[in-house]
Amino acid sequence: MLSALILLLNLGGAAALKICSFNIKSFGESKISKPDVLDIIVESISRCDLMLVLEIKDAKGKAFDQLMTHLNSRSRTRANEFSSVISERLGRKSYKEQYAFIYRQKMLSVKSVYQYPDAQTGDEDAFAREPFVVWFSSPKTEVTDLVIIPIHTAPEAAVKEIDELFDVYQNVSQLWPSDNFIIMGDFNAACGYVPKRQWVNIRLRSETEFVWLTGDKLDTSVKTSTKCAYDRVVLRGEKMIEAVNPESVEVFNFKEEFGLTEREDDRMG
Repeated sequence: MLSALILLLNLGGAAALKICSFNIKSFGESKISKPDVLDIIVESISRCDLMLVLEIKDAKGKAFDQLMTHLNSRSRTRANEFSSVISERLGRKSYKEQYAFIYRQKMLSVKSVYQYPDAQTGDEDAFAREPFVVWFSSPKTEVTDLVIIPIHTAPEAAVKEIDELFDVYQNVSQLWPSDNFIIMGDFNAACGYVPKRQWVNIRLRSETEFVWLTGDKLDTSVKTSTKCAYDRVVLRGEKMIEAVNPESVEVFNFKEEFGLTEREDDRMG
């Protein structure tokens, strides 16, 4: 089943920048081989200027390349084309995933990338899939550069991994001269994975300089039987916080948008 979530943030300025996050469950050759699934994924990505794609499980690297080719085949001009940057395969033992950013070339460019080493002394291997951090230039918006720290936590370790994102922020802020940070992705930050009593122990939540745009009651889950705020967006930096309208954060339900039945949705899995 595809994830039913796209988070939309509108950064003001000469042009609005639409930033999204999409957990495409187990994205690989199986999904790319289904034309209707591919069309829905491409349609969803094309609505955004910058898309964080999570849970890429593409061992041969062919599926993501096909996705980009199909996405750009729909662009009417080269100026409207998308480019991408993708992490190496991350994970423990044989289970691996990748993070990817797909961005509209006329709006954004990549200044630098950084694979967090996850090797703090005494706290090594804190993340199941350590963040692949990207620093973007965005000359047409009010905030002209932004750093995005992506995350897809292991559900059973969500509390620890969300807390450790504070250390990632500190590390990256010492490397790059930017004050504009977005930390986003599938935090698994709800429905038993992060008990209420644990929030006080999560520095990313307790430190007041971080602003959480997505609250604990926002349902970002796929299943109709659950209401869970798994996916989150956190901001850091005065200009970034001022530039983003909190009301612009939305959950995009592709099943409703594309009129899919539960059976059709299951077939797409």
